[in-house]
Amino acid sequence: MKQLTKNIKAFMQDEEGLTVVEYVVGAALLVIALGVMFQNWGTILQGELADIFT
Repeated sequence: MKQLTKNIKAFMQDEEGLTVVEYVVGAALLVIALGVMFQNWGTILQGELADIFT
C-alpha cells in the first residue's frame, strides 16, 4: 500500500504525466467532434437519399 501511495504521488508530481492527460483529453474531444460531424452528415445523407427514392 505504501508503494502504491508513493507511485501515485510521483505520478502527480511528474509534469510529463500532465501532458499525457492533455493529449488524452484532446483526443477525446476530437473523437466527439468527429462523431457529431459524421452523425449530422449521416442524417443529411439519409434525408437526401429518402427524397431521391421517394
